[in-house]
Amino acid sequence: MKKCYLTTGIIFLVLFGFLLTTNALAVDKVVIGHPACLSGKYAKAGEQAIGGIKACIDWVNNVYGGVLIDGKRIPVKYKYYDSESKKEGVTSLIERLITVDKVNVVFSSYSSGLTLAGAPVAERYNMLYMDHGGASDRIFQQGFQYIVQTIGPGSKYHVGTLNMFNHFDPKARRVALAYEDSEFARMTMRGAEEHATKLGYKIVFKRTYPKGVTDLTPLLSDLKANKPDIVIGGGHYEDGQLFARQMSDLDINVKGLSLVASATLPAYYKALGGRTAEGVMGPSHWEYGVTYSAEGAKKVGLDWIGPDQDEFVSRFKKALGKDMIPDYHAAEAGAQVLAYVKAAENINSLAPDKVRAALGKLKFMSFYGGWDVDDTGMQIGHSMVDMQWQNGKRFIVWPLEAATGKLVYPKPKF
Repeated sequence: MKKCYLTTGIIFLVLFGFLLTTNALAVDKVVIGHPACLSGKYAKAGEQAIGGIKACIDWVNNVYGGVLIDGKRIPVKYKYYDSESKKEGVTSLIERLITVDKVNVVFSSYSSGLTLAGAPVAERYNMLYMDHGGASDRIFQQGFQYIVQTIGPGSKYHVGTLNMFNHFDPKARRVALAYEDSEFARMTMRGAEEHATKLGYKIVFKRTYPKGVTDLTPLLSDLKANKPDIVIGGGHYEDGQLFARQMSDLDINVKGLSLVASATLPAYYKALGGRTAEGVMGPSHWEYGVTYSAEGAKKVGLDWIGPDQDEFVSRFKKALGKDMIPDYHAAEAGAQVLAYVKAAENINSLAPDKVRAALGKLKFMSFYGGWDVDDTGMQIGHSMVDMQWQNGKRFIVWPLEAATGKLVYPKPKF
């Protein structure tokens, strides 16, 4: 009798283990979790990111056929909540996405501060954490093992801009630096200062201003007194508007003005009433008109995945239900979907640690451009472009091989 019970028990354990294994393998969806910025100070960039993610998920599911794992095409689902652009919202939502919604990967919120706030939570759960909105180099100096960056590092944002001004006007040597006092902007300023010095520029003004600033008049008055040829700075959308508006109010006319994050947004020109934004520039990870293509990828020996530029734009508009051209916030978030799909397929697994390792080896091209990360997860394979507002339209003006228009220089007066 005991032998019979023992045999029955063994059979039960084998069957139970088989059922568990079968259920583990029977994955019917891949879930991307996202503590998105639907409201709060990053809502504009957050809306773009959501549209970009939805657009590329749409392409993956309805054109590509889903993620190919073990010979089966698995659809991608998108689970997101509103973090309200707050750190406490990000941290609590990431934990919820991992423990309750059982997501396969977490996409970061927009901004370096929110991305950095969420990283320890993802790390604690050994969850793959993909960064489309945090550009600060410092995020990748903390020793995190599960974070991977799609957006380029902040220290490189104004490098191309300075190269451009140096190319077009080597006699303009006086540069003013004025950035928001935020994680991302400080890193951008540090990189800009180092590169400007390397190029032989004279830094005639250097200052940060507080987040949420409502009056830049004192700072800009001091900036004006130092008579710069070129002004570079900024931080995010709201302060970028204030920056240009109050430069106009104070009649501060310079040869070149480049502001990070804000100037690249489609709503920027309209928000400033047109003339104030005319000639303002911004470094961008992507702009409509770039020439990345499957043919171009083949020429440089890279795999290609994803929609072409026009199809991405079409699916973005469909996703948001608006006749809106996506900006780089949308493109980098969408490209992150493609990177995840490519990496998961390369190792035939959805396990977060294995996909993280695969992302570290991944090199490919999409409509967004190149992808390659270093050992820390920092993006090193994607190149920036510089855009400028001209008669209400955005044109890529640098680098020259990617330009869709000619640089207007000096910048028109306010």
